Amino acid sequence: MATLTRTTTTKYWTYALWLALFTIFYNLAEGLISIFFGISDEALTLFGFGVDSFIEVMSGIGILAMVIRIRQNPETPRTQFEKTALRITGTSFYLLIAGLAATAIYNIFTGHKPETTLPGLIISVISIAIMWALVSGKRKVGRVLNSQPILSDANCTMVCIYMSLVLLASSLIYELTGFGFVDSIGALGLIYFSYNEGKEAFEKAAGMEDRCDDEECAD
Repeated sequence: MATLTRTTTTKYWTYALWLALFTIFYNLAEGLISIFFGISDEALTLFGFGVDSFIEVMSGIGILAMVIRIRQNPETPRTQFEKTALRITGTSFYLLIAGLAATAIYNIFTGHKPETTLPGLIISVISIAIMWALVSGKRKVGRVLNSQPILSDANCTMVCIYMSLVLLASSLIYELTGFGFVDSIGALGLIYFSYNEGKEAFEKAAGMEDRCDDEECAD
């Protein structure tokens, strides 16, 4: 940071702001489309992927608030809004886990199969490409600004790539083999990553609470 000019620093914080905004709006669109086809085609993995996208929107809003705050004044303390956003994100992931687990088990016992997983194939391929570009952009900005929160956000986006790979694999296997259980197995794969994301959100919120013991957080 010491080697950066004020103009360069401002430019990269602007990049960080646009990356956060794009993350929010992309996940919003991805979530709407995924849930629509997940319901219409009765594809559990795609539906769960869509719900996860909406959770990422909430997480992204918290990141956006952080970027705006740091961009305006890097020395200001964490806000209550950022902590609340993390807790809501963590709770949402755990609720997603419960819903996916119950539905996956039910589908396995009833032998339910999705009508098609072709939309999941298309959405996952697009998501992998876009999320990889976002990871690269966030890592570059995070390194230049020496910002651990932005680098952590890049790691969260990387988890979205892993979830997209789960969706891609389950959708492809079903289209090639017609093996119905693979949709529920794919949903169980989403549960693993959702648990890790939810746990990390609560840990970050707890860490922020600890730092506020000695210095009152801003409202």
